[in-house]
Amino acid sequence: RYRKIHLFDITTPDGQGYQESATYGAGDKTVLVDIGGFKVGLAICYDIRFAEMFLALRRQGAELILLPAAFTLQTGKDHWEVLLRARAIETQCWIAAPACTGAHHEASGEARYTFGHSLIADPWGHIVAMASDGLGWASASIDKGFMERVRSGMPVMQHRKLA
Repeated sequence: RYRKIHLFDITTPDGQGYQESATYGAGDKTVLVDIGGFKVGLAICYDIRFAEMFLALRRQGAELILLPAAFTLQTGKDHWEVLLRARAIETQCWIAAPACTGAHHEASGEARYTFGHSLIADPWGHIVAMASDGLGWASASIDKGFMERVRSGMPVMQHRKLA
């Protein structure tokens, strides 16, 4: 079982504040599971902003990293795609990121809007599937051979010096 390590305690440039730590406790361990012969690393939402976590999953053997998320509209439009592509490139892993979209009503009665755009990125950083605005579906064939070719052609984990 994975518990989100990095809690979303932030204020966006438009002044909107979030404090997950008021409701949840953070986990402290990365999790890798085997699913259908793939070594799958688990992460949640705000975890995407911490490259060292994804590199730790790669060092543990991850081939695919699953990252369900509920990015805000503001953070999503500016950061969602670039962060996911960066983590795919850095780790040379497949990244699959299902994402909430639309209005979500808080206990206070206020609506919070999420970005959506579920996507799958390959180990080279290409987006191979992405849902559009609103409800949608993104699927792709995960090719372990392609991942192995990327890793052997550019062995970044062997070349890494400062980690």
